[in-house]
Amino acid sequence: MIRFATIGTNFITKWFVEAAKGCSAMKYAAAYSRTEDRAKSFAEEFGAETYYTDLEKLARSDDIAGVYIASPNSLHCEQAMLMMEHGKHVLCEKTIASNSRELKAMLDLAEKKQVVLLEAMRSVFDPGFLAVSRNLGKLGTIRRASFQYCQYSSRYDKFKSGVIENAFKPELSNGALMDIGVYCVHPMVKLFGRPESVYGEAVLLENGIDGLGTILARYEGMLAELAYSKISNSQIPSRIEGEAGCIVIDAIQNPCNSYIVYNDGEKEEIKVDKNEKNMIYEIEEWARLIENGLTAGEHNRYSVMALEIMDQVREQTGLVFPADRPC
Repeated sequence: MIRFATIGTNFITKWFVEAAKGCSAMKYAAAYSRTEDRAKSFAEEFGAETYYTDLEKLARSDDIAGVYIASPNSLHCEQAMLMMEHGKHVLCEKTIASNSRELKAMLDLAEKKQVVLLEAMRSVFDPGFLAVSRNLGKLGTIRRASFQYCQYSSRYDKFKSGVIENAFKPELSNGALMDIGVYCVHPMVKLFGRPESVYGEAVLLENGIDGLGTILARYEGMLAELAYSKISNSQIPSRIEGEAGCIVIDAIQNPCNSYIVYNDGEKEEIKVDKNEKNMIYEIEEWARLIENGLTAGEHNRYSVMALEIMDQVREQTGLVFPADRPC
């Protein structure tokens, strides 16, 4: 049994804890929050045995084997390093770090301490995504991938009224690319590897954060175009185009209903049977790696690729975080 703790008490953490109930290898042992009332109430609501308000005490606890981190992006590296330094396995929400430099330091420590560090990039562990991957061969030579995730944020209305919440704070390494653009970048590298070149454009808001962006990536013989936004909606599905047909994906961040349209007009559904609480799949993989004494190297190489691309796009678009400054 892997006894785990959570850092963060937001809706993502709630989804995670509910999903983890479906994994017999996991036991929710402790909740952390800086505020005692919040930590205590969260622990009571979701069945944790205890709670912490001190990260050092959590890290030093002999009763905790793994920690799920769902704090703002800017805190991921510091908190993960602290937990791993004390022998804890870490499942860290996307985006796993503020930049690739931080991630490489985290991976070095994970190797040194022989713990599992894994990015909670739930979409690429999802059966819907795996089904898309398995069907790529039916398309013939692939020529284009178009991934879209554009979702108007309820927090943007407050931003326009002068109230800046965490989702739009550059000091927290947030914004459109880091919050939802990663759902386009990570699947791209998972399916097609590292591109030959990348070009990005973004709309920066008045405080320097990105509201939306577009990335064009070139591969040998194909292009990938990624569109993401927190200040507009899109009803256009994602798709992968080949010389023999096209896969249409309802939502790249949570593929549920995908299908192939062949050049002759024939349509083939890509059927998947999956848990609605799809965070269970990243949880099960984390548990598998821990129980079998394995590393997450097979997954982490894509996290590194994705962050290196995102670093490049941020440099091109002028999106700078305090975490980018040399240590």
